[in-house]
Amino acid sequence: MADTKREIERKYESDDSGLPDLTGVAGVEAVVDKGVAQLDATYYDTADERLVASSITLRRRTGGSDAGWHLKLPVSEGVRDEIRAPLSDTVPDELAALVRSRVRGVELLPVVRLRSDRDVRHLLDAQGHLLAEVSVDAVHAERLSGGVGDAQWTEIEVELADGGDPAFLDKVEKRLRKADVRPSASPSKLARALAETAPKKKSPVTADPVTAGDHVLAYVRAQRDAILELDPAVRQDAEDSVHSMRVATRRMRSTFKSYGTVLDRDVTDPIGGELKWLAGELGVDRDREVLSGRLTAALDEVPQTLVSGPIASRLSTWAGDRPGGASARLIGVLDSRRYLALLDTLDALIADPPLLKAAGKKPHKVIAKAVRKDFRKVAGLVGQALELEPGTDRDSAIHEARKKTKRTRYAAEAARPVLGKPARTMGKSMKSLQNLLGEHQDSVMARRALRELSAVAHASGESAFTYGLLYGREERRAAAVEAELPGFWDGIRGEADAL
Repeated sequence: MADTKREIERKYESDDSGLPDLTGVAGVEAVVDKGVAQLDATYYDTADERLVASSITLRRRTGGSDAGWHLKLPVSEGVRDEIRAPLSDTVPDELAALVRSRVRGVELLPVVRLRSDRDVRHLLDAQGHLLAEVSVDAVHAERLSGGVGDAQWTEIEVELADGGDPAFLDKVEKRLRKADVRPSASPSKLARALAETAPKKKSPVTADPVTAGDHVLAYVRAQRDAILELDPAVRQDAEDSVHSMRVATRRMRSTFKSYGTVLDRDVTDPIGGELKWLAGELGVDRDREVLSGRLTAALDEVPQTLVSGPIASRLSTWAGDRPGGASARLIGVLDSRRYLALLDTLDALIADPPLLKAAGKKPHKVIAKAVRKDFRKVAGLVGQALELEPGTDRDSAIHEARKKTKRTRYAAEAARPVLGKPARTMGKSMKSLQNLLGEHQDSVMARRALRELSAVAHASGESAFTYGLLYGREERRAAAVEAELPGFWDGIRGEADAL
């Protein structure tokens, strides 16, 4: 069974002078020599090095105190999640699953072998507690596939103790810099090994976005990258990961629609259909979970004297409470051929985009026109909703306005690098409007659920009084949104003129 550890560390270049004296680092009472360990690690990747391109490392290591398989996933600069599994001859299934969105059907191969003599020191405080582990690693790298030759170097690695304050690493770095020790130019040992043993070739030239097509594709690429980066987090049931991946699919799908003069919709519409499928699969559990949270919070506000019947337990059963971890159904979606084919399609779209004539034009006019067009659609739907009487038709019109508001928000997000402040202002206003209209839609869905739950309770001979009480409160919340909407809309209706 794999386990996860948050790793916060920094790497430094080192010469033959070894480790500087660290007893002068603030908070360090003692530097304890823990001896030298011999480490032998084989790193795995695809032949085209997909994992290292995403700052992911997968290795099988012997020696030291943590022999086994280690998968490291980037979190932020200097921070990675290390997922460990016991030693075995092949890549463990649980680790292979976490890189499936990157690897897909391509074989994982041993690409580099790193043998290191690791000279370890522990930095302790006055109570003898570990602050950080510092090691001097003498590394010998051997290329196993796709390159030539060997490489050798020495580096210093400082890893923060579990639960430690990251600010302590700043203090250690200050001392190292005084001794002319500088941060490593490579993010990992594997990256350095691959770079130093790779065949010589020209580095690709990455140009800044210039045309309208460049800017739209940059936004699409960012959403593709977000989906790939969130895949392991969704599999591990990390907080907010399902919602974030769902948002990335919606952003991309909205971009295809908003910028249909830039990217050919004959090509992007079928892809948008697959993104809608993925968003729907991601939302199966989450939508009910969010709605259940709303109803549970509302029930908590009701005085106990007004709560009749086992309503809390009915809510829990209706929500489908499940133990921690991503559902088997969702894991099945992420392992499916359909999902992996969608990822391949997105890669192909970005590599060879279906650009139309407007894509080659200067971006300001093309992108501003697209955002204004979306805004006009929102304006029409809001106006339509305000003209209707309260009821089902108005509820539907507000829901449609909310969906178009999301689309306009994402179009404005994509436009920020081109349009600057007007696009940022538009994006913020659309987010606020989306939240307001979302509160109304949540009330509609909550009332629908309360009617269903009330009917089940009544059929079981239970009191439906509390369901009716909650229903009435939801009606008032929706009415408050409808009362606020005209003034809110008046405050933002002229923003498209600034684009």
